[in-house]
Amino acid sequence: MDEVAQYERYAGGSPEAERLVFERLARELLRVQLKVKKRSGAASIDRAFHAKAVLGVENARLRFRDDLPEALRAGFARPGAEYPVTVRLSNASGARQPDFAPDLRGAALRVEVGPGETHDLLMTSFPVSHARDAVEFVAFAKAMAGADSRLRKGYALFVKLPLAVGWSTAARMRRNVVAGTRRTVRSLALETYWSRGAILWGDGGPVRYQLRPAVDAPAAPDASRTDPDYLRRELSQRLRQADVVFELCVQRYVDAQRTPVENGAVEWREDVAPVLPVATLTIPHQDIHTAEARACASRVDLLAFNPWHTAEGFRPLGNLNRARKVAYEASSAHRLGRRFLTVEPRRNTVLGVPLRAVFRTVNRFVPWDRLPTPLGLLNLMAFRQTLRRNNLIDTEAHEAPPEPGSVEAPPEEELLVRRSYDGTYNDLSAPRMGAVGATFGRTMPPVYNPNGFDTPNPVTVSRELLRREVFIPATSLNILAAAWIQFQVHDWVKHKRLPVATRSVEVPLPPGDTWQNTPGGPREKVMRFGEDEAVRPSDGGQPPIVFASDVSHWWDGSEVYGSDQAMAMSLREPDGGAGLRLEEGHLPHGANGMPLTGFTDNWWLGLSSMHTLFAREHNALCEALRREYPQMNEDRIYHTARLIVSALIAKIHTVEWTPAILATKTLDIGMRTNWQGPPKSWLDQLGVWLLEANGRQGIPKTLPHHHGAPYSLTEEFVTVYRMHPLIPDDYELVDHRFGRRIDTLDFTALQGASAEPLIRKTGLVNTLYSLGIAHPGAITLHNFPRALQAFQRDGEVIDLSVVDLVRTRRRGVPRYNDFRAGLHKPRIRRFEDLSSDPETVARLRDVYRSVDDIDTVVGLFAENPPAGFGFSDTAFRVFILMASRRLQSDRFLTVDFRPEVYTPLGMDWIERNGMTSVILRHCPELAGVLPRGASAFAPWRPVQPVPNGSGHG
Repeated sequence: MDEVAQYERYAGGSPEAERLVFERLARELLRVQLKVKKRSGAASIDRAFHAKAVLGVENARLRFRDDLPEALRAGFARPGAEYPVTVRLSNASGARQPDFAPDLRGAALRVEVGPGETHDLLMTSFPVSHARDAVEFVAFAKAMAGADSRLRKGYALFVKLPLAVGWSTAARMRRNVVAGTRRTVRSLALETYWSRGAILWGDGGPVRYQLRPAVDAPAAPDASRTDPDYLRRELSQRLRQADVVFELCVQRYVDAQRTPVENGAVEWREDVAPVLPVATLTIPHQDIHTAEARACASRVDLLAFNPWHTAEGFRPLGNLNRARKVAYEASSAHRLGRRFLTVEPRRNTVLGVPLRAVFRTVNRFVPWDRLPTPLGLLNLMAFRQTLRRNNLIDTEAHEAPPEPGSVEAPPEEELLVRRSYDGTYNDLSAPRMGAVGATFGRTMPPVYNPNGFDTPNPVTVSRELLRREVFIPATSLNILAAAWIQFQVHDWVKHKRLPVATRSVEVPLPPGDTWQNTPGGPREKVMRFGEDEAVRPSDGGQPPIVFASDVSHWWDGSEVYGSDQAMAMSLREPDGGAGLRLEEGHLPHGANGMPLTGFTDNWWLGLSSMHTLFAREHNALCEALRREYPQMNEDRIYHTARLIVSALIAKIHTVEWTPAILATKTLDIGMRTNWQGPPKSWLDQLGVWLLEANGRQGIPKTLPHHHGAPYSLTEEFVTVYRMHPLIPDDYELVDHRFGRRIDTLDFTALQGASAEPLIRKTGLVNTLYSLGIAHPGAITLHNFPRALQAFQRDGEVIDLSVVDLVRTRRRGVPRYNDFRAGLHKPRIRRFEDLSSDPETVARLRDVYRSVDDIDTVVGLFAENPPAGFGFSDTAFRVFILMASRRLQSDRFLTVDFRPEVYTPLGMDWIERNGMTSVILRHCPELAGVLPRGASAFAPWRPVQPVPNGSGHG
């Protein structure tokens, strides 16, 4: 990069600042494409520019001159070297207009040097750009989009463009455009094409290149004023008779004033930078109307040319070229159906601002949950928009400045209709987005404070504020709700932990205390556990607060199916069968006593019941697919069943679990709106029409939408899902037929390797029944499970409540008061603002010096939640943002949630089923105890015990 630094200057002062500008401009170009499509009435999205191809061939040749100047001999540019070339000649407009319409013309060459090395050369038939930089270029494109008549073009050039860039800039741009388009073009074989931007040419420094017709090229007939395709007909006739030959030439950089790199609107005059021929391009004579030639032209038209398809020694230079990488990748992905843009209706844009302001004012006096239901829903929609605008922070390391590279192969066709094993290619335009190894995002800027890692002492915080003294039940739920959320979290998030022996966190204990860090190990004065592995360790002043997930961020059922191909294949039936391996309906045993399934960390009886149930559901689906589609092979059956199960799980979580734990009418309607659109009442319909018209039929019928930041789950999301108080310490296993107690066990007896023998002995039916009639713990202070405060895991003994506190601090999640402020809630000023319980306030005051020191987890547990809520309103703020994002970002839950991908049977299965029907399919004996008119996560009806020896009365 050092050799180009002398030529380039980054907008915004840094490559990263410039990248953000280019990302915004790329989205604007997608809007241009949509506008052109709408105005033209086209059936599909076309290229943003150069939409109409005049010629597309794959058999051209580029041969470098034998007398190539020494200074220009670099890389593939060697004397006498010859390469195959793909050529596309085109009109420059983004609309497919007649050839006789005023327009520039373009040439795109793809030079195939060898495996992994290509060079795309892009040129236009005027020596300079109408725009000096990317901002001007996009402003012009936006102004001219859809200007398909003389009146509209005049309005665009003389009204819209000056308003966007200023009068003097608009005048200069008009002059360049008029000069470039007013010429009559007789043949594209007789045009000269200029790169307009500079590229590096090895040690020869920056050059601009051009393609000019051979001096002996035959003349062309007069241009037609009536034939819309006369340029293609002329080239066809010319190629039937002879080769079409061009000279590739370069002009070398002189100085920043006369041959600027950053300003594309300044011509490199030939008297300053002489034109030097370097190679000959030959398009051999041929008939371009044969079936083979037409197929070739179609292939060429699908190609995504990009000047960054090149080698490091030939990297493009200058602002316009740097923008082209982002813009061209986005535009081509949009055209090929790999990237999507949701255009917000103007009324939503206009009305959203005052409505958000109104609700900000209303919320100072009346909380959203106390508003009438329609207003509460509108309030939540408005707040979600605020969060989408302000609380999506990307943490991935991006390429800045852009780097050259080879042409990427298109995704495998199978990946268009099935989920990958590791979450790649969900977003086809950004294959690594949300995949295994993708970083956790942020919903607010991190706060990295090493001095506060142990202050106040997390062990003291845990003992004074978290430790369960008396079990506090959540009486509106059953324990299946606790098992379910752990089942889901294991699908979404997993921080990679370093082994204790490699690098550990050491938490000092209060004076006089000791801790046994390993089973049977010595008592120590510190509590020790493995540290999170940061993606980018601390260097250059950057704290290590970016972490990656070991499972994909997508809702893809990875807890059942695994997160890599080897694991997924090992869980399937032998000989490539579509089903999951089960032993008499239960998960098979692994060598370590743990079951064979996609995710087994922190295993216990509740998780086992969920995994067993949905493994059976997968196999039931495989059988149904085999019967319905006998021609479908086992691999397709497996992947289709996985799609259906994953979507069904997403539906259950959205419309059943969430309304169960957030039991209000407003949330019930809100979550069902996410999945299937708003109710039919005119007031609810009006609210969606005013604020989010794109969701009027539910998220699964929309396009994927990331709302300006690549999809990921966030560190704050992980924090609010620390719901360990849901886990009871004691369990009673009960026979579902007679209501008789089978056994009473503590948590230790049903976790880890003990879980599978127990569920096999008890049976899935009795296990589900036992969990279904019992309550989980309430998510509040003084209710953290005792069993998890001395929890054995992977050869360690940990206090999970301390681990939760320490990891949250070390991951840079702000403390509670800053967390509230980051989610647009007022800060608390007194301990009494957090809790109405005098004893809790007294303990908070004893542990923390000020309200600003309160740990996030403690604050979330201490809040008095809205009526019917199972967790705090502050935690719910993160939920508002992420609940819809998990659906709306996912291709398989939006644009590809359709019968062609899922099969008609699959779509019907998802529509008709929920948690209750899944349970009854595999455990029909439970029909009489499941709740009527409520979700399966509400308490079940207990069977009245039958006294021994009694008869019927």
